[in-house]
Amino acid sequence: MQQGLGQERLQEIELAMEELLVNIFNYAYPDRLGEVEVACRLADDGRLLVEVADQGVPYNILSREDPDLKAGIEERNIGGMGVFFVKQFIRDIRYQREGGRNILTLTIDSAPRP
Repeated sequence: MQQGLGQERLQEIELAMEELLVNIFNYAYPDRLGEVEVACRLADDGRLLVEVADQGVPYNILSREDPDLKAGIEERNIGGMGVFFVKQFIRDIRYQREGGRNILTLTIDSAPRP
């Protein structure tokens, strides 16, 4: 375990972060290069706070509807599964657009989401 996180939980967090960052890399800057800032710190209650910020196209992942998992593969829209996984693995996600930046704040518990 690292910082009280079991291996399974670490893998969930890694997958969530990978999905967020790949989406930013692929879509935030469609016509130019850009930067992504990731800052991590421990909250007073021991949870991990991760802030991911970019100056790309405004995009709130929380506004994206979850995919219809009951629909057949051929009936589903392309995309959206990465954001869905992030929402499943991270209980508390906040989005704000401030100063021309997308800012996602993730509050990460050591326990998996029920």
